[in-house]
Amino acid sequence: MFEDVIRRRCAELGLTQTELADRVGVHVRQIRRYERGEQQPVLSVAAKLASTLGVSLDELAGAPDGPLDGAWWSARQVEVDGRSLIATVPVTLRRRADELVVEGRGWSGTLRVWDAERTLTGWYGGTGAPGTMFFALGEDGTSATGRWVTRSGTGRAALARTREEAAALIAGLTG
Repeated sequence: MFEDVIRRRCAELGLTQTELADRVGVHVRQIRRYERGEQQPVLSVAAKLASTLGVSLDELAGAPDGPLDGAWWSARQVEVDGRSLIATVPVTLRRRADELVVEGRGWSGTLRVWDAERTLTGWYGGTGAPGTMFFALGEDGTSATGRWVTRSGTGRAALARTREEAAALIAGLTG
């Protein structure tokens, strides 16, 4: 719901109600009304809220997850003690305008959405060396294959809605 998105994003960004009100150009009482679900903003204020909070208008309005949002699985080819292994972990993708925020066990990053939602490029960091990622989305938009690159190496990568599909995709790339 609208009020949940405002509270969640303010907490994530470390914004107080007063700071949000100042950035959006409304009185803090109005922000409180939005957070209590007593009122909905007019479109121009909603656009400023979405921009300030780093979300799309759809997300602010509480629209259900889009095709790139939600629970996914990441499969990556990694080197451990000179052996090539496949690491498969759950990740969450959250749409923020033309970007996807990726959160997974041990790593996170941001992917920019290009070419009518067909290409994703971005960075990641975490327990290993930081690097860049490139993915091409599959025809149905429920999977993607690509590469990761760091200073010390490169490897194949895949994203899919299920662990089994992510594992199958990466096996097809590395086999």
